[in-house]
Amino acid sequence: MWSPRGQEFSASRCYRGHQALRSIAFIAILATLLAACEGGAGFRPMYGSAAVANTSEKLASVSFGTIPGRVGQRLRNELIFQGTGGGYPAQPEYQFDVAIREQLVSTLVDKKGNAQSQVYKLEAKFQLIRLTDKKVVLEGTSYSRAGFERYTSIFSNVQARDDAEDRAARTVAQDIRSRLSAYLSGAA
Repeated sequence: MWSPRGQEFSASRCYRGHQALRSIAFIAILATLLAACEGGAGFRPMYGSAAVANTSEKLASVSFGTIPGRVGQRLRNELIFQGTGGGYPAQPEYQFDVAIREQLVSTLVDKKGNAQSQVYKLEAKFQLIRLTDKKVVLEGTSYSRAGFERYTSIFSNVQARDDAEDRAARTVAQDIRSRLSAYLSGAA
């Protein structure tokens, strides 16, 4: 196709020009977003280099109360290890209390009524209490489920259930740690 000026009109030339304009617009938007982030106008990394040290120090200032039962002790040990690396808090600023509820559900049942598979459910309701004024500053509920197979051997059944309980406790502890880190990274 010919234009009135005698130059050939090309669809590919028009497409390349349009693509260049979109690239320039994208770069302009990206530069604006980066400038806003650099200026402290919103986003702050929770796990950045300076934030990691600050959040780790704040996690170490949390005292975890006792939780009854084998799963409760496992959950408490996971929380302590994730918060302080296994030690006690030097100067506790927060008290963390947890109440757990456990449930066992049979999922596969044979003709005789014997369970072939079960699911262990763990629910943990927690509160973070600031010790200076005894105010509850964070509360929530964390859930976990872990399935396991049933066998004819009693030892295998006990071990499979213990493993499921440990997996559920570890999952709940990781969820709680993430929530604590998110709260403590923003707390002054």
